[in-house]
Amino acid sequence: MKKELSKKQAEKQVEEFFSDLKDKTSKEVKKIKTFAMSYNIKLGEKRKLFCKKCFSPYIEPSIKIKKEMITLTCDSCEHKNRWKVK
Repeated sequence: MKKELSKKQAEKQVEEFFSDLKDKTSKEVKKIKTFAMSYNIKLGEKRKLFCKKCFSPYIEPSIKIKKEMITLTCDSCEHKNRWKVK
C-alpha cells in the first residue's frame, strides 16, 4: 500500500533528488518527474537540468548561445533543447 505524503514532504523529496543529479539515471529522473506531477509540484528551473526527450541528466552538454536563445544538445540522444535567455 502506498504511503501518502503531504505536499511539503513531496517537495522536500524532489529538492533532495535534484541536489545531486550527477549520478542519477534517466529512469530515476522520469520517476521523480511523474512523482512531482502526481503531487502537482512545479519543477521550474529544475526541468532545465535534464533532457526533455530521453530524461538523461545533463553532465556536459554542448551549449550554444545565439541572440536570445540558449541551445543545449543532449549527450545521449542528440536532441536540442532551447530556452529564452531572461
